[in-house]
Amino acid sequence: MRPLNEILATMDYGPSPETTREAQAWLDRHQRRFGLFIDNQWSEPAALFASRNPVDGEPVAEITQASVDDVDRAVAAARAAQPAWAALSGHGRARLLYALARLIQKHARLFAVLETLDNGKPIRETRDIDIPLAARHFYYHAGWAQLLSQEFPDHRPVGVVGQIVPWNFPLLMLSWKIAPALACGNTVVFKPAEFTSLSALLFAELCQQAGLPAGVVNIVTGDGMVGEAIVNHPGIDKLAFTGSTEVGRLIRRATAGSGKKLSLELGGKSPFIVFEDADLDAAVEGLVDSIWFNQGQVCCAGSRLLVQESVEQRFLAKLRTRMDRLIVGSPLDKSTDIGALVDPVQKQRISELVQTARDEGCTVWQPSGALPERGCFYPPTLITGASTSTTAAQTEIFGPVLVAMSFRTPVEAVQLANNTVYGLASCVWTESISLALDIAPQIKAGVVWINTANQFDAACGFGGYRESGFGREGGREGLLEYLVACAEDARPPAPSVVAVASGGPDVGSVPGIDRTAKHYIGGKQVRPDSGYSQPVHGVDGRLLGEVAAGSRKDIRNAVEAAHKQSGWAAASGHNRAQVLYYIAENLAARHAEFAARIAAMTGDANAVREVDVSIERLFTYAAWADKYDGAVHQPPMHGITAALNEPVGVIGMICPTESPLLGLISLAAPALALGNRVIAVPSAAHPLSATDFYQVLDTSDLPGGALNIVTGDADELARVMAGHGDVDAVWRHDGSVAGCAEVERLSADTLKRTWVSGGRGRDWFDDRQSAGRTFLAHASQVKNIWIPYGV
Repeated sequence: MRPLNEILATMDYGPSPETTREAQAWLDRHQRRFGLFIDNQWSEPAALFASRNPVDGEPVAEITQASVDDVDRAVAAARAAQPAWAALSGHGRARLLYALARLIQKHARLFAVLETLDNGKPIRETRDIDIPLAARHFYYHAGWAQLLSQEFPDHRPVGVVGQIVPWNFPLLMLSWKIAPALACGNTVVFKPAEFTSLSALLFAELCQQAGLPAGVVNIVTGDGMVGEAIVNHPGIDKLAFTGSTEVGRLIRRATAGSGKKLSLELGGKSPFIVFEDADLDAAVEGLVDSIWFNQGQVCCAGSRLLVQESVEQRFLAKLRTRMDRLIVGSPLDKSTDIGALVDPVQKQRISELVQTARDEGCTVWQPSGALPERGCFYPPTLITGASTSTTAAQTEIFGPVLVAMSFRTPVEAVQLANNTVYGLASCVWTESISLALDIAPQIKAGVVWINTANQFDAACGFGGYRESGFGREGGREGLLEYLVACAEDARPPAPSVVAVASGGPDVGSVPGIDRTAKHYIGGKQVRPDSGYSQPVHGVDGRLLGEVAAGSRKDIRNAVEAAHKQSGWAAASGHNRAQVLYYIAENLAARHAEFAARIAAMTGDANAVREVDVSIERLFTYAAWADKYDGAVHQPPMHGITAALNEPVGVIGMICPTESPLLGLISLAAPALALGNRVIAVPSAAHPLSATDFYQVLDTSDLPGGALNIVTGDADELARVMAGHGDVDAVWRHDGSVAGCAEVERLSADTLKRTWVSGGRGRDWFDDRQSAGRTFLAHASQVKNIWIPYGV
């Protein structure tokens, strides 16, 4: 009798195909030709293009290519429906979202098969992951619709939302976007990916079955031209885009100055870090789920393996053995691990990038098993011998390709992990929870999975840092993407800047004394690199002094000083609060001096009140510094998710022209409270309050570089900060329409976050407009750390 191990070694999975009968019947009922879904009506199919099965290239159905006129009709329908949808009670919207969730569950198998036919991913993934999670998003957001008026009483819906998604998770991406938008009272114009539109069209039928009012959800299909029409449409109030970083840049430029709210979930090159004490077998399985899930066509795929040098060869040997056992084949077979890539174009791109790795001296290893003769199949691939600068290590391949490198110490692991322009997700594998929780906050990524991979839930926000985009999907923070604070509606027009006439030399002063205020960089008064200064006159034309004329090099020096002061971000909230209290205390000691300065510059009768409110604002954000906590979520897994409010990083600020002291403090204080470092350009017309203020900073224990003040031309300095690769966000609140648009446009190069005032101002004395959680939200970004139990 043969030993059991020999018998097991010869055993193999038999075929276990999923039937397509119901999906084929659904397609046949539509004659395999689909129109557009606008205002709860189906248009006649026209200008058709084929949606093909990636397995064999055969057409599955024909889809309508929407026109610009079609997008106009969809936006008009959404606009007409939005007031009534927003006026519907939260309970009314909750019932309809609940009905959609139930219908998705009812038709789960049909959705799963349809997505596999259309997309090429294994049926096990669509059946067990994509569709249940899509239903979960509608259940979760039905709950938020029910609670919205109590939890967000001072917010309103954005309006009409344009949403554009890619082809890798067709129904799941739809759910991520449509569910929160509807819960908040918005209406939607949705564009599915050209390659994978069928599940969105099936969802449109569910909208009719659920009784969703006409115009609330509109679905337009087609190529990139349709997306471009949505992006540029003046009737769209918010855009939510998931896709490539390159297209994200184009959208950021196209929407600059439009006032449209924007969230971008873009590419990634996520690190998968394995420490020497990790359970290596478990880590291998996690890596399979991370990089070969959905054929690696996942923005958060763990495509960069970083393994500690002491276990590198042992881990790679285990990994190759596991790769040899991965089954590449028909995605409709329940035994298949890796299905087909979505399109021949994608397969060709992956092949070219792998060949580039060979050309650059890397070693490429692939299992020896044969691939199906037809279709867009590509084998799981391991690349070793890559340097940090090789194309494969830096470029998002978006396929089943893993690049492996080693590290020696935890410090080096973090450096390698952050050596990318992206910042979407990461994995950390170690048996030491202390090490894991030390490493996770240091990684520049919006999601960190500890001893697990590719976990998602509607309650836990998902989104990235840096060139992986901005904004979050899911959770409370994702809901805020579809809401606007009602106080924004009360903002006044931007105040006109009245030039102060020069009265010539100030003959009342003692001659020969230089009254030129310098920049404040790195905790020191610094002369301008240009060597030039500019006069500051009072409301009566009298010369009050001069300030340095800042230039590109001054901003460069301020950015360097800010990055050197990383300790401010690492300080406890309590310690940051103490410093802000000290600043308020020292400002109060010079109250009369600052009030007199403001009155002399502006002639404002509210000068005394401006100093009072400035002190109060400092107290407000000192209070928030140790209270703007994150949250602990309990997703449906054996563990928790810790959502941390992290600082954005280095923030450049163009302060308002009016309220020169209060405007500066209202912007800088919340940023400092949360651990950001700031480069502030004070009021161009009235900068002396800011240069007086840095004398207060010198006596208040604020570390040098935490707050830097550079005076000068707002347009020139904003331009430099918006284009600077080491500035993480730019806020512009001087009311310049052209200047705000330029900041948004230039920020597209690095996809940094922006917050601009457009052509409107703020009442800086009103706490509803100029203080509180809105400011804190702009000064922070949420990182979700998934911590499973018992692994």
